[in-house]
Amino acid sequence: MQVLVKNFGELSTTELYQILRLRSEVFVVEQDCVYLDLDNKDQKALHVVGFKNGNVVAYTRIFKPGDYFEHASIGRVVVAQDQRKYGFGKDIMKASISVVEERFPETPIEISAQSYLIKFYSELGFVPFGDEYLEDGIPHTRMLKE
Repeated sequence: MQVLVKNFGELSTTELYQILRLRSEVFVVEQDCVYLDLDNKDQKALHVVGFKNGNVVAYTRIFKPGDYFEHASIGRVVVAQDQRKYGFGKDIMKASISVVEERFPETPIEISAQSYLIKFYSELGFVPFGDEYLEDGIPHTRMLKE
């Protein structure tokens, strides 16, 4: 998988379409969750995009401190269902962590993790904090990587 980092204006229309389609396939259809994915925050984010054979197969978006949480944050972590067996989830997260550490070195990284993925994020150095909460009907836990 090839990983590229782009701001919103650098995304081609094809890349943007593939990202939004992947997010919709997983977060709306696969997880059976009706919510508004297009939240007017993509324009502020850095987009970490994983490509395989020219297609978007993994993705995250990153916010600088203060744009989403007090700390830098990584969100919309997604991997195409048929590509998960290759470890792309860890690959895209490691790439995203590296981007945050490079661009915002003075801040911890905060995420709003779906609670069933706490073990996955813990393996990447994130530690849960606070109470579990519902976001769009799905249990979430805030996590921090110092």
